[in-house]
Amino acid sequence: MAADPLLALLAGALLVAALAPAAAAPSCPHTNLTANFSADLTMLQHQLRGTVRLAGDGKCALELTRFDLLAASPSARFWAADGPAMADLAAGRAFSPLPLNKTFRNASLELPFARPLPRLLALYDPDTSSDFGHVFLPNGTGPDLDTAAEPAPTMFDNCIPLSETETYRLRWTLNASAGTVEIGLEAAVGSEYYMAFGWADPKANSPAMIHADVVVAGFTEEGTPFAEDYYISDYTECTLGKEDSPVSGVCPDKVYEDGKNDSVLVYGHRRDGVSFVRYVRKLDAEDAKYDVPVGATEEMAVLWAIGKLRPPDTMRPHYLPQNHGGPRDTTFGFARLNLSETVDSCLGPLDADNKEDQERIIADRKTPLVVTSAPAVHYPNPPNPDKVLYINKKEAPLLKVERGVPVKFSVQAGHDVALYITSDPIGGNATLRNKTEVIYAGGPDAHGVLATPKELVWLPDRNTPDLVYYQSLYDQKMGWKVQVVDGGLSDMYNNSVVLDDQQVTLFWTLSVDYKSISIAARGEKKSGYLAIGFGSGMVNSFTYVAWVGNDGVGRVKTYWIDGKSAAGIHPTSENITFVRCKSENGIITFEFTRPLNPSCTGKVECKNIIDPTTPLKVVWAMGASWSGDDLTDSNMHSVTSSRPIRVLLLRGSAEAEQDLRPVLAVHGFMMFVAWGILLPGGIMAARYLKSLKGDGWFQIHVYLQYSGISIMFLGVLFAAAELRGFFVSSVHVKFGVLALLLAVLQPLNAKFRPSKPANGEVPSRNRNLWEYLHVITGRSAVIVGIVALFTGMKHLGHRYDSENVEELTWALMLWVLSVIVVVLCLEYKEVKRRIGDRSTRGHWVLGNTEEDDSVDLLHPDGTARNSESSASGVMEVQLEPLTR
Repeated sequence: MAADPLLALLAGALLVAALAPAAAAPSCPHTNLTANFSADLTMLQHQLRGTVRLAGDGKCALELTRFDLLAASPSARFWAADGPAMADLAAGRAFSPLPLNKTFRNASLELPFARPLPRLLALYDPDTSSDFGHVFLPNGTGPDLDTAAEPAPTMFDNCIPLSETETYRLRWTLNASAGTVEIGLEAAVGSEYYMAFGWADPKANSPAMIHADVVVAGFTEEGTPFAEDYYISDYTECTLGKEDSPVSGVCPDKVYEDGKNDSVLVYGHRRDGVSFVRYVRKLDAEDAKYDVPVGATEEMAVLWAIGKLRPPDTMRPHYLPQNHGGPRDTTFGFARLNLSETVDSCLGPLDADNKEDQERIIADRKTPLVVTSAPAVHYPNPPNPDKVLYINKKEAPLLKVERGVPVKFSVQAGHDVALYITSDPIGGNATLRNKTEVIYAGGPDAHGVLATPKELVWLPDRNTPDLVYYQSLYDQKMGWKVQVVDGGLSDMYNNSVVLDDQQVTLFWTLSVDYKSISIAARGEKKSGYLAIGFGSGMVNSFTYVAWVGNDGVGRVKTYWIDGKSAAGIHPTSENITFVRCKSENGIITFEFTRPLNPSCTGKVECKNIIDPTTPLKVVWAMGASWSGDDLTDSNMHSVTSSRPIRVLLLRGSAEAEQDLRPVLAVHGFMMFVAWGILLPGGIMAARYLKSLKGDGWFQIHVYLQYSGISIMFLGVLFAAAELRGFFVSSVHVKFGVLALLLAVLQPLNAKFRPSKPANGEVPSRNRNLWEYLHVITGRSAVIVGIVALFTGMKHLGHRYDSENVEELTWALMLWVLSVIVVVLCLEYKEVKRRIGDRSTRGHWVLGNTEEDDSVDLLHPDGTARNSESSASGVMEVQLEPLTR
């Protein structure tokens, strides 16, 4: 037994000797990091994921595991820099010669290094100054070197594909001790889509959506991520219910009584056409009525779905998921899931068909592009400066232009921002970086502010490359891409306007004979269908709807809409020709030709008449999908124009719909006073007041006529000033101009009036002609003026859709009828008076008549009112007896 301690001591010595070489193995001299250090890559672009560690065995190498990356350009490399700013990355160096121009799928890499580790390891493309993502590498002597860094929000312990096409994935990390699970939903869908995931009712015999507890995640129209609890009580969109009906459908938990949102949003982003939202939920939620308790180690039934979101409106204040509308295992499905199991079956990054996810603007020859500058929020190519370029209030949009079509910029970004079109993707004057570039437009002088904007016109030609960039000459990476394509709609149509909210552009060309019109419409954002309507709103309008069916064929159909539901949409058989419809990256464009005046009767579409002289009110709508055979409420529009736009077809311009302008109301009132009161009153004074002694009737006639003409001219000036021009296009204006000319002739006619005849003289021929002309033109002016009043009321109704136009028209008609009745009464009395004068004419005393300027040559009996003008008549003379 005494030998046992000695043996043990000898065995221990041998063990220490065996372990001594390993303990003495040298560590990497270029860093103090140990193998315990771990950090995740931060995703910025190209669906970058991965974990960075220091290699073991003392090797000077970094190990990269679970590495995902979409293929980049040939110049992209692992990059060493002091920080993530543009200046730091530009001053950096390549960390590894490994090219990144291929897709990496859950790869493991080793990156050796022979110099001290940099502060920042990035995946960077120096040609485009693009940071795909990076990781900070602490390289000091502090105690935090061996501690793991904060995990990136895009990294999880587990991942499985949900959809059969593997475009929708579920990621999760279980924290059983805290009683929570963090879930990441990831799908290659558009920004208008939702992602739903949750647990089915465990009491059900088979997995079903009814009574399921799901989270609906997605992005608002402003690009903000959200994740909210929903409870499914029926296979319908959410109906908030009333006093006599409960809440039903796919509704947020918080709209139910005692319901609340138990999901907490952690992070969300849109990158490369892929939506990603991370949220956390408790395993055993407090809301037992609308949430399903989840067992950490229990296999349970889960369900998922993707589809279009309906934005909130005045009736529904929540984002509501629409019907997924597709086959099982593609747009919805069920699975069995045990959160405690370790599984990673997601191989590689999601690859969306359309990776250009930022706003898009299509330039045309009529509308200038307003260039401003503002802070960066969602710049598509990080790193970015604090201030970037905005076009038409959109941050760094993709600009699409057509060869042969002039592009007009209104530069208002400040005097420190000079716009130019360049071949260099970074801008900021490439010569300062020893780079060559081609400048296609702009330069040092292309700068301005809101008060004094600078106009820059660029004409892309056949030699312009398919891809160029708009940038600032003084700062790098303030702009973005310009896509140059062959000429299209802007070249094919004479006129175009951007409709309300700048989301739809309308093009048109009137035929030479003004019998037909060719129309095109193009949406500026992705949608399932595009509709334009002619009317003050979608209700009571003729609407043209374009969509691309599941067979890939574009369709354009016409409808009469008389209600806000699907039942109020009625197909028509309108004669439209040269129909075309296409969808490029979700952007719908359609064209058609139709007659201005349909040659049919008895059908509703026969009333769809376009008058090019009258402003055409145009509205638009976009939605997820459209079916000409079986339209349902779930396919109604998701975004519409805020108000109608009045398109002036002949002038090739547009103006926003608005309420009746007060100045135009004053114009109408003044015209009514002139043509409805003063001018007719002056004529009636000359006609019916001549029996008065003296020339009072003449003074009243003159004062009323001149007052009416003055007010009429003032009313015309009010309207011309308010409308910023005088355009003889509508029927109302044409009648108004004619009435104006006839009214002006009256004072000119009176200026050259021939002298009146002396007592007993026969009026001269010129005097007779003047009186006929004066009376006829005056009465014609009043008739035309009254017609102008009625056409003005009609024009008011077409232009402003004022609710009281019809009432005003009836009031004007009653006024005119009242004046006519008064005139008939006065005319009857005048006829009786003249008959009485004729019967007493034989009792006149010689020399008892007075000749004045009131001779009425238009007397009904066609005779003059003095004795000498009636030579053929019998004149009786009363002789007084002589007295002696």
